[in-house]
Order: sequence, then structure tokens, then C-alpha cells
Amino acid sequence: MNLSKLLKSISGFFALAFLISAAHLAAQSDETTGTVKVHVYPKQAYVFVDGNAIRDGSQKIALSPGEHSIGVYNYGYTPDLRKVSVEAGKTLDLEFALQKTGGEVNGPFADIELKGHPRAAVLLNGTTPDYFVGHVDEFDNNWLMHQWLLVNPGKYQVTVTRKGETIWSGPVSVEAGQRAVVYLNNNGEIKMKSFKKGLTLGPRPRFHAGVATAVVPIAPVTAQLTASQSQIGCGQPDTLTWKASDAVATSITELGSVPISGDRAVNPTKTTTYELVAKGPGGEVMQSATVNVNPQPTATIAFSQPEVRYHKVGDKVVEDDSATLNWSAPGGSNVTIEPLGNVASTGTQTIHAVPAATSIGPVDQDLTYTLNVTNACGGTATRTATLHVIGSIDPPPSVTLASLFYPTAYPERRHPNVGLVASEKKALQQAAATFKNNEQYEPQNRLLVVGHADVRGSKKYNLELSERRAKLVRDLLLSQGIAAGEVETQGVGKDKQLPEKEVKNLQTKDPQQPQKWMTKREKDTWLAYNRRVDIILEPKGQESADLYPNDAPAARIVWERRIPSLKAVEAASKLAQNGELAQTHTSGN
Repeated sequence: MNLSKLLKSISGFFALAFLISAAHLAAQSDETTGTVKVHVYPKQAYVFVDGNAIRDGSQKIALSPGEHSIGVYNYGYTPDLRKVSVEAGKTLDLEFALQKTGGEVNGPFADIELKGHPRAAVLLNGTTPDYFVGHVDEFDNNWLMHQWLLVNPGKYQVTVTRKGETIWSGPVSVEAGQRAVVYLNNNGEIKMKSFKKGLTLGPRPRFHAGVATAVVPIAPVTAQLTASQSQIGCGQPDTLTWKASDAVATSITELGSVPISGDRAVNPTKTTTYELVAKGPGGEVMQSATVNVNPQPTATIAFSQPEVRYHKVGDKVVEDDSATLNWSAPGGSNVTIEPLGNVASTGTQTIHAVPAATSIGPVDQDLTYTLNVTNACGGTATRTATLHVIGSIDPPPSVTLASLFYPTAYPERRHPNVGLVASEKKALQQAAATFKNNEQYEPQNRLLVVGHADVRGSKKYNLELSERRAKLVRDLLLSQGIAAGEVETQGVGKDKQLPEKEVKNLQTKDPQQPQKWMTKREKDTWLAYNRRVDIILEPKGQESADLYPNDAPAARIVWERRIPSLKAVEAASKLAQNGELAQTHTSGN
């Protein structure tokens, strides 16, 4: 540049300054706007209003009333962005003192030189104020004074802007030791020149400015990304840790925008490569970390013991061991156990020994429980556990029922509790004992006591007699501990007689051979067989056998056609109390 051109440039600069000053004064006097006085340090710092580049240095700015953002930027310093409220006709003073940040930048370097629009802001690799690296007047001369925008070799998207307008934007590629000169007034024409100094320049501070000099080396972006585990199971957590330097914006695939540094828990459901992209004025860097996911679920199921016992008698389970079923399927999204249904991913449950068999006989069975697991990764797993059940299902203890036989006309109205002789009472006690033993296994059982009378006498008399006979048996059953609700009585009088032929058949089948006097007087024997009480086990309908007590000590008293004396019957009844079984006789034919 010759001297005349230099003088013209200086003259133009002062003319432009005068016009700006006049505009500010006009704005200050306009009562429809407000004024913001911005004082900046360092003095080369650049002012942005509402994201738009205004100019460098301290200045007055006329703004419309309302909320505005005022940002001051200088490369190598921490920016300062503030929200302010502007009032019409008033002036707002703002002090900005930026603080240095970052260390020195190493070469080798290239230089980007810009010509034209000296007050315009220069942004590298982005369009927001965070990508600001300086203004054109700091990078437009390499003659007597050094005004360098130093970058590492590479490709840069350069944007020159002011007051909301993009003056020029385009890519600039440079190698170490090169200078790219961009002519803004000639549609961004680029000429490449030599910049050998860039090959030998040592580390430089991020910003240095003197009298008509400025050197701004742009630090390259660096980034790191790691995963705490490279191999995980489905649903297991992992942690991504990252750190970037000299970046304005950072993002990670699957996560979106993230801070410059930090960590984040992730739960990938398939093998995933996470990519960290860090962007800044010094370029763009990508780093990746791969987390390999095993889609197969981890699943276990087992019993606390392999075998349990089961014992059932009648309707009562008397032995029912149990075992604990334990299962675990961490990360399972759908977990079922057959035959339990849906369950939590991890848990326990008590399993009782309940075999499928219900019939009487031995029990020897395997109970199988199947764990089915699916997870969010599409994996499946099936595991089984088997519980061996041994034991038996036995019939309930039998009830020994007895038909009880009465002497003629007993019990009388005056003596309703006299009539059953010792042997009959003993048989009744045995029946009560077996019923009580049975009812703990078949609690639904009941006893129906049916009283009978022989054909002699009126129907009414015999009905009442049969009812007394049934009631006396019932009372004796209750005295043996059987509940009242379990015994029902019924008197049928002289109806429902055993036929004589049936009586003969019964005597033939009786293992205790009848006495001669019974076979000799068949009519009297037939009458004796019908003076009885039958006991029926309900709901089964099991009836007592009509077996006459042939060999009982008091058999003849019970058999006699005539009415025995009260004294004789009472004596025969007391045998059950003192245990004597002496023969008792009565006179008569």
C-alpha cells in the first residue's frame, strides 16, 4: 500500500467515525428510543445485540424500548451475556470486563486474511455469537504490523456479519504455511499466498493486540468419549463419560445436546455406537464408544429342597410339606412361571405339596414349574425347576356301626333311660369311638338313629316306643362326645319289619351261632330282631348290620317275648359300668 492510499484510508476512517457519532447523538435525542452505553474490556471486545453483530469497542447503542440481550465477546475471554430492559428517553450504562480463559495454542499455523468491511464480525464454523473470533479490522493487514487470524490446517466455514446481515459466508481451506486472502467486496474471492512463518511459530496466547496489531490463534476442538463397560446384558445400565475442549456445541447420538463435559447413564437394548460431536471455531471433532449388548436374559429358577411329602386321609390332608421356589430374571420385561402366571422379575413363593392324583393309593409325582422370560432386547429364556412329591392318599378310618336290640317294651315311659343291656352299650361305645375317629377326616358325616318295634301292640304305642329307643341311643352317643348336631333320630314303630325269612338268613350268616332256644322258637326270635335301633352313616348311607348279640350275657333278656322286670334289665345294663359279664337269666318259655 502506497502513502496516498494510506492517507485516503485514514481520511475515510475519520469520516465513518463522524457519521457513527452523529447517528448515536441523533438516537440519544430521540425520545422514542432508549440508549445503552456499553463499556468493554478489552477494548477490542465485540458487542452483539439480540444475537446480531453491532461493532467492536465501547459505544452507545440506540434501542427500542423493551427487553434486549447484550453480549460482549472476545476470543480467548469468557463471554458475558446479559438481559436488559430499555426505556424510551433513558440511558442505561453497562460495564463489561471479560476474563481471560484457555491456554496457549500450538502450531503449525495457517492465516486467514480478510479485506473489506473492517467493523464486521468474523465467525468460524458457526453462525451464533459463540463462534466469534474477532472483527475484520483485526485480520486485514500483513504489511508493517501483524494482523493474523491463525488456524491449524483444515477447512473452515467463514461467516462475516454485521447488524443482522451476512456480508459473506463460505468455506476456506488452508494448509500449514499458507495464507488465504478473502476479498469481501469481490464476492469473497480467495487468493492463496505463502505464510512460511506459520510453520515455525511457537505456542501463542489466544489473543494479543497492540497498536495496529492483532494475533488471534484459534484452538482446535478436542473431545473424548468412553463407556464404563463395553459389554453389558440387556437392561443393565452403563455410563458414558465425555469431555470436550474449545467447543461451543456438543451432542451425543441417542442423547441429543449435552454439556461440554459430563456423564450420563444409558440403558441400550441393542449394541449401540454412541458418537460425540463437538463443534467450535477451531473445527468439528467426532469420537465414538460402542456398548455391546447381550440380548439373552439371565434367568434362574430352583427349589429350596428337591423333595416334599404329602399324606391325605379321607378329606383331610394330614401332611403337606412345602418348599420355597426362588427365581431371578433381572431385566426381564415379561416374566411368567407356569402354572403361577405373571410374576415379578425376581421373587420367591412357597409351594405346597399338592399332587394331581386324587385317588386312593401311593403318591409319587414330579411338579414342574417353568420360568419364561422375555426382555426389551427381544431375547427369550426358559428354565424349569422340579419338585418331587411322595406320600399316599388313604381312605378314612371305617365307622363300625351296630344295630342295638332292646328287651320287650323297653325303654318304658317311666324309665326312658333303661333298656340297653351292657353288651349293647359296649357296641354303641365302639360305634361312637370309630365315628369320632372318622369325623376328623370326613367332617361332613352324620348319624341317623332309626328306632323299630315288633308287631305287637298298637301303632301309636309302637311309634312312641321306637322313638324312645332312638332317643336313648342318641343320648348315649352324645355322652361319648359326639356333637348334638351330628345325630338325628327317627322312630318308625312297627312299620318296616324285617321279614321272617330275612331273619333266618341273618342267623345263617351270623358267625356267632344262635342259641338253641332261638332256633327252637322262631316266632319269638323274629320279634326280637325287630326290637332294635339301626344306625345309618350319612351321607354315604352305610347302615349297621342287623346282627343279634347271640353270645352276649344278657342275650336271653333281650330275646324274651315277655316283658322282663325292671330290676333284671337294670342289672343287665349295669354290666357296662363294672365290667362284669356274668350270665343273666329270666324265667319263662
